[in-house]
Amino acid sequence: MDGNARLTALVEVLQRDGRLDVAEMAVRFGAAEMTIRRDLDRIVTMGMARRVRGGAISLLMRGEELPFALRVLDRADAKGRIAAAVAEVLRDGEAVALDSGTTAVLVGRELTGRRLTVMPMSLHAASVLSGSDSVRLLMPGGATRPGELAMVGPLALASIGALRFDTAVLTCCGLADGRVTTHNLGDAEVKQAMLRSAARVIVAADSSKFRQTAMAVVCAAAEADVIITDSDAPADAVDPLRAAGLEVRCV
Repeated sequence: MDGNARLTALVEVLQRDGRLDVAEMAVRFGAAEMTIRRDLDRIVTMGMARRVRGGAISLLMRGEELPFALRVLDRADAKGRIAAAVAEVLRDGEAVALDSGTTAVLVGRELTGRRLTVMPMSLHAASVLSGSDSVRLLMPGGATRPGELAMVGPLALASIGALRFDTAVLTCCGLADGRVTTHNLGDAEVKQAMLRSAARVIVAADSSKFRQTAMAVVCAAAEADVIITDSDAPADAVDPLRAAGLEVRCV
């Protein structure tokens, strides 16, 4: 297991159990205790845990969204394939609303050489797209969420509502039980506004999202036109969506 995967697994243990023990984790992951301590130092620096003798205690609330910096490392290869597949679906000349989140940033990178009009809903994605000579970049108003740099609030909603997009690319925190969910209520409002303002909706979600749910419901998965995920997506989640007539692409 590489360092990024181990770090993510340690955070999952913290979320599930509320604490972890260094010696136990060293045995579980086949790593030196010093390596686990270094991983914990990174987790503590991100504000997700507090060090105690022999381990750490979680500072995460149940269902709380993980920091952007950690999510960038998680399933990066799968997210890259999903982003490339999203770009293939988009046609030159389209007006695209691009959601916030780590997968959306990778989608933005795939679009930099394309002839498109794009409104990104995060400063992370906007920064990527700003270097493109071919993309017409539209910036929404709104307040930014710390770390996430996602645009939320009345100004963001008004910016979306004033436009009509060919395609909205949505990301999510959960896709279990046939529902698109997210942790942040303001983020849910933005996603719903994108859904209303687009002729076509693509949900870009790695396979782990099919096993997760978050507090704020955005919409039913069936309201999307296409779901693009990776090849590890569970068949028992994908098959019912396809049976209902939804296009699901596993890349």
